[in-house]
Amino acid sequence: MGAGALEEAGSLRVRAFFGLRLPDAQREALDRYLATCSAAAPDFRWTPAANLHLTVRFIGGADRALVDGIADRLGQTALAGFEVELGELGTFKRGRLTRVVWLGLRAGAAAAQTLAAQVEDECSRAGLAPEQRPFQPHLTLARARRRDGAVLPAVAAAPELEPWRAEELILYASHLSRSGAVYEPLRLLRLG
Repeated sequence: MGAGALEEAGSLRVRAFFGLRLPDAQREALDRYLATCSAAAPDFRWTPAANLHLTVRFIGGADRALVDGIADRLGQTALAGFEVELGELGTFKRGRLTRVVWLGLRAGAAAAQTLAAQVEDECSRAGLAPEQRPFQPHLTLARARRRDGAVLPAVAAAPELEPWRAEELILYASHLSRSGAVYEPLRLLRLG
């Protein structure tokens, strides 16, 4: 059994989320950019290119049967595909300190919000607590190593990336380890 799945009282548990995968070309371009940023801002953990994705709904620890049921119902729902184009660099802050560095969406934000609302509805129907924060579509690039944040030094502007069509919603398992998270695709749902 993987590090992300736990056996509890006879039920398989998994740390899960729904997300959109980045195409390889965008991932490779961002890999080079993230290496540059990592050297310029070592107080942040920069996301490995293999882990880059747009989170649609983080679930956390849950029974595998529960998340599979959500995926089953979403698979029977008309989920629309859409064009995605990454935009400008942004941050989530706590006071003057940066906690998260991200890229916003230049195109596709409204469609991503619609998709997130559909996923949220199914999560609520399954009995999961609702998300406390409003959905803001973004691609997380880095998190501050310190919990309260850090000062983000000047980093280069993000590269211009080709837009792409989001055609798959993926249910991922997140396996945590000392070397970082590894994301395992559990289910792939086609977006029409």
